[in-house]
Amino acid sequence: MQQKTQPIVKNLVLIGGGHSHAIVMKMFGMKPLTGVRLTLITAASETAYSGMLPGHIAGFYSHKECHIDLRPLANFAQAQLYIDTVVALDLKNNKVLCANGLVVDFDVLSIDIGSTPARISVSGAAEYAIAAKPVSQLLEHWDELIAAVSKNPQEQISIAIAGGGAGGVELALSMQSRLQRIPIQNLEIHLFQRGQELMPNYHQSVRHQIQQILTNRGIKLHLGESVCKIAPKTHNKAKEIFEIKCESGLTVECNKIFWVTQASAPEWLKNAGLGTDEQGFILVEDTLQSQTHPQIFAAGDIATMVNHPRPKAGVFAVRQGKPLFENLQRILLDKSLKPYRPQKQYLSLIGTGDKRAMSATGNAYATRGTFTLPPHKLLWCYKDWIDRRFIEGFRNF
Repeated sequence: MQQKTQPIVKNLVLIGGGHSHAIVMKMFGMKPLTGVRLTLITAASETAYSGMLPGHIAGFYSHKECHIDLRPLANFAQAQLYIDTVVALDLKNNKVLCANGLVVDFDVLSIDIGSTPARISVSGAAEYAIAAKPVSQLLEHWDELIAAVSKNPQEQISIAIAGGGAGGVELALSMQSRLQRIPIQNLEIHLFQRGQELMPNYHQSVRHQIQQILTNRGIKLHLGESVCKIAPKTHNKAKEIFEIKCESGLTVECNKIFWVTQASAPEWLKNAGLGTDEQGFILVEDTLQSQTHPQIFAAGDIATMVNHPRPKAGVFAVRQGKPLFENLQRILLDKSLKPYRPQKQYLSLIGTGDKRAMSATGNAYATRGTFTLPPHKLLWCYKDWIDRRFIEGFRNF
C-alpha cells in the first residue's frame, strides 16, 4: 500500500550558515517535524568555524579541517539549500528576496548571518582594506599573499591590521607565525587600536599579557590611534604600497591592510523594518525572537539580546544553537516558547600563533572574577581537542 505524502503546512527558512544555524540543521536532522519545509539560504556552501580560523591562518589546520560543509548537513536535515545572498525582506508578505532573483516564502524565519567589520566611516577602507568577514574572501586574499611572498621571500613585506580586539590580536599572531615559517626575511606587522588598550572586553591581566607577547614578538603596536584614511601610494600590482593615515597625524606604509574593527550589520535588516540597535543588529527577546516581528528569530553576532547583552563572540553563538532549535520547533507546533539566559561565566582560550594558548575565565565582559593562565602547549592541546570535537559533530551523518 502506497504511503501518502504528508502535506507541507509551514515553511521554516534559515538565512545564513552560522554556528547557531549549523546546530539547528543538525538537530532538525535528528528530530524532524512532519509538515514543515526547511530551507537554508546562504551565500556560501561552507562555513568556517571561528575557533579554528586563527589556526588555519597560521597553517596548523587545512581548509577542510576548519570548515563545515553545509551541503551534506542540508541533506541530513532534509532541507532545501539555496546558495544565494539575501538583499531584502518583505515582512508584510513574509518573503525573502535574494540577489539572483530568488523569492522564498516563509511562515517562520531565522537569521544567523554573522557580522562584518564597520568600514564606511574611513576613507579608502572599503576599496583597499581586506575585511576579516566574510571569511571566504579573507582566506582568498590570504592564500594569494602566501603564494606571492613564497616566490620572493627576500622582499620586504609590511602588513597592517586595524582593530585590536581578540580577532585582530589573534590574526596578527597567526599571520606572523605563518609568514616567519616561509621564512620571510623582512617582515613588519602593524596593529592599530583606537583605544589605549588591546582587547577591551577582557580583564586587565589578559590585556597585559597579550600586549607583552605582541611586543616581545616584534609586532608594532599603535595604541590610541584611529585610522582615518587609506590611499594607494603605488599602482604597481606586483608590489602594492598603501599609506595609512591616523587622526593623530601618524602615517604608516604597508602592502596589505586587514580590517578587524567593530562589527556592523547589513542595511537590509533595518530597511525591512526589523527592530535593531544603533549598530543595526536585530533586537531579540530571551526567546531569541525579534522584538518587533514574532515570526522572526535571530542568533549569533547578528542578534542583540535585549535583556542579556553579550560580546560578539563565537562561544555565545554556539550556545544559542540548541535553545534556538527548541523555540523554532515550539513555534511551529504552536507551543509556548522557552526563555534562554546566556551564561555569564565562560572559558576563553586565546591562541598565540605558536601552538600555545592562554586561558581566561570570567564574567561576560571579563571585568571581574577572572582567572588567567599564561600561554602553554597544554592549553593549545585542550583548545585543539575542543575545536576538533565540535567540527567532527558535522561530519559523517
